[in-house]
Amino acid sequence: MRRHLIVLDLDGTLLKNDKTIPTRTFHVLQQAAREGHLLAIATGRPYRASKMYYQQLGLRTPIVNSNGAYVFHPGDRSFVPHHSPLDLETAITVIETCRAFQVNNIVAEVIDDIYLEHYDEKFIETFTLNAKPAAHGSLENILPTDPTSLLVYPRADNAEELRNIISGKRSQGVDQRSWGAPYNLIEVIRAGNSKAMGLRKIVEYCNLSMKDVIAFGDENNDLEMLREAGTGVAMGNASAEAKRTADEVTLTNEEDGIALYLEERLKLKPTSTT
Repeated sequence: MRRHLIVLDLDGTLLKNDKTIPTRTFHVLQQAAREGHLLAIATGRPYRASKMYYQQLGLRTPIVNSNGAYVFHPGDRSFVPHHSPLDLETAITVIETCRAFQVNNIVAEVIDDIYLEHYDEKFIETFTLNAKPAAHGSLENILPTDPTSLLVYPRADNAEELRNIISGKRSQGVDQRSWGAPYNLIEVIRAGNSKAMGLRKIVEYCNLSMKDVIAFGDENNDLEMLREAGTGVAMGNASAEAKRTADEVTLTNEEDGIALYLEERLKLKPTSTT
């Protein structure tokens, strides 16, 4: 039997819209693991916001967090963590640019610690899963070191202009990704970071090749991963660009798209979920 590494994006892919793993998909993934296939997560979330799913699936592989800016193994200290943060000086330039655009808020992540420009309990609940900020205030004064990423909540009337300006700073080592509606957040990371880069480290750890990877994703931060995986699978709810990039398209995250694809591809027998 050929062993595969099944790599899962979280939001919009593995998770339903209520942020839970569908029962059928959970059982299919467990069946795949019992038959010798490996499972891994590659997400834009920090580890604190993906830990519960890692544990629920019973994973034993490294995890890609923050779109490849941080890769580590929660259970194996021999795995050397990979952290590729923004240069602090560059991050402050981006923060000052965002402040000039009067954005609603900015969050700086340093691995699992968060630093908040404006203290806002609703924002904390919605975007940091109630994580208590390490500090809040002018970020250039409170950030202790290079941030893993910046998360910007822009005003609707000038968000596109701000995105264009941030993209123009690529020569300074900055890349940016956009979240979808209704908030249209802007995530800023170090140029060159991607889920694919993190995935290569998992593949090496597992003594496999990229040809052995089946990767599932739905958004533009999954493009490099979908492109480099042996088989890139876009969800039915994926962005148009993700669907064009992927090798195959399955059903949506609400329709057990992952389970249906793996049952057919790996010749797994459907399991009862009752």
